[in-house]
Amino acid sequence: MTTAVVTLSPDNSVRHAAKLMSDQHVSGLPVVDDGGRLAGVISEGDLIRRTELSISAFVLNANMELGPDDRANAFVKRCAWRVGDVMTPDPVTIDEDAPLSRVAELMQDHGIKRIPVLRAGKLIGIVSRADLLQVIYSAKPDDTAAGDEAIRRSILVRLGENTGLEGLNLSVTVADGIVHFWGNLETAARRRAARILAEGVNGVRGVVEHFPESPPQ
Repeated sequence: MTTAVVTLSPDNSVRHAAKLMSDQHVSGLPVVDDGGRLAGVISEGDLIRRTELSISAFVLNANMELGPDDRANAFVKRCAWRVGDVMTPDPVTIDEDAPLSRVAELMQDHGIKRIPVLRAGKLIGIVSRADLLQVIYSAKPDDTAAGDEAIRRSILVRLGENTGLEGLNLSVTVADGIVHFWGNLETAARRRAARILAEGVNGVRGVVEHFPESPPQ
């Protein structure tokens, strides 16, 4: 996570929030109260329908189809000057000990780019998609031991790890780092999964498929 987090107060102006996001080259910022507790998040999405952007009559007419409370909320988003009135309250958060897999899952499920990180209810950092990309490019390579038999055993284990290839009657041989698959994979997706699985094992120099021809999928 990023620990040097730029934050806003609920009493800051929307104009200040917009300038800060522009200066920091970020699309959203956490909002914290005087006690350091997270109050919400303000993002580009919260500001996209502001009156300063000369909101179109089309959008205003579309809002007329909403119920009274929803129209009132839309008005607040358009016209309020306080960050506390425009921000998204109760944002998705995560504890500092949560695994990265949970972070990625929440981002995907909620369609968000960043998640505040809390310790005892207080903001201590923020994790973004950019932080996850850093994890990917700095990840250690596969540490499978050298040798054809070690490669073969590693592939056989991985075939049962939620790859779509579980329970299939596949045979694997390895010679001089070249993996040979034998069996019957009827779809292009499964054949591609088998190839990628093998290519991810340390020491693999190539993959040869000995599958019978099947109609295009």
